[in-house]
Amino acid sequence: MRVLVTGGAGFIGSHVVEALAASGHESVVFDVRERAGDDVRDGEAVRGALAGVDAVCHQAAMVGLGTGFADAPDYVSHNDLGTAVLLAAMTDAGVRRLVLAGSMVVYGEGRYECEGHGVVRPGPRDVADLAAGRFEPLCPVCGAQLTPGLVGEDAPVDPRNVYATTKLTQEHLAAAWARATGGAAVSLRYHNVYGPRMPRDTPYAGVASFFRSALARGEAPRVFEDGRQRRDFVHVRDVATANVTALEASSADGALTAYNTGSGEPHTVGEMARALAAAYGGPEPVVTGEYRLGDVRHITADSSRLRAELGWKAEVGFGEGMREFAGAELRGG
Repeated sequence: MRVLVTGGAGFIGSHVVEALAASGHESVVFDVRERAGDDVRDGEAVRGALAGVDAVCHQAAMVGLGTGFADAPDYVSHNDLGTAVLLAAMTDAGVRRLVLAGSMVVYGEGRYECEGHGVVRPGPRDVADLAAGRFEPLCPVCGAQLTPGLVGEDAPVDPRNVYATTKLTQEHLAAAWARATGGAAVSLRYHNVYGPRMPRDTPYAGVASFFRSALARGEAPRVFEDGRQRRDFVHVRDVATANVTALEASSADGALTAYNTGSGEPHTVGEMARALAAAYGGPEPVVTGEYRLGDVRHITADSSRLRAELGWKAEVGFGEGMREFAGAELRGG
């Protein structure tokens, strides 16, 4: 199979290219890092890259929370306009297979259960609560403490920042394209991806990169809130194999199918910071109590659908992955 990989020179995309080669497939790398004209918003460039291609693996995107709402036009342009241009070019070229780099951020908060009211959906956290160090969402019905759990693909979507909104829009565009063309689209909703080649020292990277960059500077990782927020940290090589698995699988024509793509092992952010610092040799993390508007408290994946339907599962364990990441090469942002 000949696969166009947008963002193929980036953090996740470069690992996808390697995984495709290991499975006997050919990649066409389309990335502004490789060549200035390779921008998914450039329809002519995209159409040229699609020649002879059997499928597209769409990794190119602006990621992370960024620096504030002023970034919104750039996020929408890169993520949503770029995806629309790509899908239009795929339509013209007759390419009918797409795997999209989705994200768990489309859910907003994760799954919560109240002892008295069952599964509930807390609203966005209040600034006054965050400033006072009250980080846990409470039951919207009775105000009781909630128990976090694993979020499944059928959970309601509730994007709570600009990046999350653009990632959900990408899915809607891909679903509309699939219905209009009879194409098959898969969105892999990545959880917290980490590993070699993460970008360093950039506000657009993930928390693992923030911590690893701090350690490389000889600084203590700064853990926001109380460090007890739960995430699913999944290694980039596992994410890359998930992309290859999705490309090779038989998918429903005329529809988009979403799959959570996580390790299945929830860990707190503080736990991750401590494991990474220990593997690196210090310094120890510092819990700051700071917060970022738009961050959610707990979001961890139920990836059982991906295992059951496509046979994929994560292979890199948390401890092993953190030890490797502590010595891994980072790249410029």
